[in-house]
Amino acid sequence: MSLSIRNQFPGTVAAVTPGAAMAVVAVHLDGGGRLTAAITREAVGELGLTEGAAVRALVKSTEVALATGPVDGLSIRNRLPGTVTAVATGGAMGSVKVDTGSGALTAAITVDAITELGLASGTPVVALIKSTEVSLATP
Repeated sequence: MSLSIRNQFPGTVAAVTPGAAMAVVAVHLDGGGRLTAAITREAVGELGLTEGAAVRALVKSTEVALATGPVDGLSIRNRLPGTVTAVATGGAMGSVKVDTGSGALTAAITVDAITELGLASGTPVVALIKSTEVSLATP
């Protein structure tokens, strides 16, 4: 299956914490680092997610926010430090590619944000992704 989702990270389930309707799944990324996904308990069962299972974490580029430094006092679980490798801009939106060490990541953000943050190749950033915006797929 081919997907339009740019951000695809292979990894292994590190832990599954079930709740009443949702579960939190911690994923160790093959490239290093960790992502947390909040998915339904039903999905956990359907995908057969258990500790050690191979998964692919998927994140739409429109669900990635960028910061130019560490951010405290924020509920966002996924914070991947990295370096901007490329910036492309259009009329209103732009695409920022980031090397996180865990893999390449693309963020779709406004041109205004790119300008205000001074994003260019070599800029250190932190990619922020809510755990509810991380989907999981199995091979």
